[in-house]
Amino acid sequence: MKRSIKDYVVISLKGMAMGAADVVPGVSGGTIAFISGIYEELLTSISNVNLSILKTLKEEGLKAAWQKLNGAFLLSLMIGIAISVLSLAKGISFLLVTHPILLWGFFFGLVLASILYVGKQIEKWRAQEIISLILACAVAYYITIVKPMVSDDASVLFLLLAGALAICAMILPGISGAFILVLLGAYQTILDAVHGRDLQVIAIVGLGAIVGLLSFSRVLKWLFIHYKSVTLAGLTGFILGSLNKIWPWKETLSTRINSKGVTVPVLQKSILPNHYDGDAQLLFAIVLAGFGFLLIIGMEKVASRKA
Repeated sequence: MKRSIKDYVVISLKGMAMGAADVVPGVSGGTIAFISGIYEELLTSISNVNLSILKTLKEEGLKAAWQKLNGAFLLSLMIGIAISVLSLAKGISFLLVTHPILLWGFFFGLVLASILYVGKQIEKWRAQEIISLILACAVAYYITIVKPMVSDDASVLFLLLAGALAICAMILPGISGAFILVLLGAYQTILDAVHGRDLQVIAIVGLGAIVGLLSFSRVLKWLFIHYKSVTLAGLTGFILGSLNKIWPWKETLSTRINSKGVTVPVLQKSILPNHYDGDAQLLFAIVLAGFGFLLIIGMEKVASRKA
């Protein structure tokens, strides 16, 4: 596929959108990749990273190996993701603390539109698609209500595992890699490492992420080739089940004191806005949800025109 510099800039912007989504516990960068029309190319490109690349490099040279890897696409996407994570991590963390209802409202609308987009890719709903949808929805919902682990001190093995599991979730629409880190008790540790430029922790998590990414992408690619409709139904279910996590209005059931002496929630449940203890900010939350919804619809139309 021949692309211009403008095309690669657009891919980097899509990477930035994926990175921004992945920073938030509850929103998946894989969802953004799917909606923006690069999901299957991303899976194929990642699954091409194997030992045969070294053989191609040796026998045919760097240019052939780079083309086989779809290197320009991956590099543009990774640059966008890295820029977004490094620049937005602190800001989004601040908004999660200071304006959680408004932030979650925006992402709720975004993810709600994602369900409609992914679901309509399925041409025919049969029994297997419906079962896949229900099972995936149940699994995703269960993940949102599981009590997170608590871990301020993380070993190398733990960080490797956290990176591998989180990256698998990040490329799976509907399941947030950041939320998996929350469940494992590693979210704050890794976020602090990004803020403080702790290269050792970042490198360990990154290594785990590479291993997880190369493994899981092959599984997803195989599923798309052999069971595309059932896989899409499952992805729709994952996104639907994840809505509970990003519902803006929560009641905190239990808290803990983190390593910085700050009280943070451990377990929360979704409640109606009229039962919220405080300013529910209902109108602003609805407006932002509508904006998020329309943003996804706009991205879909742009992607369909380019297709």
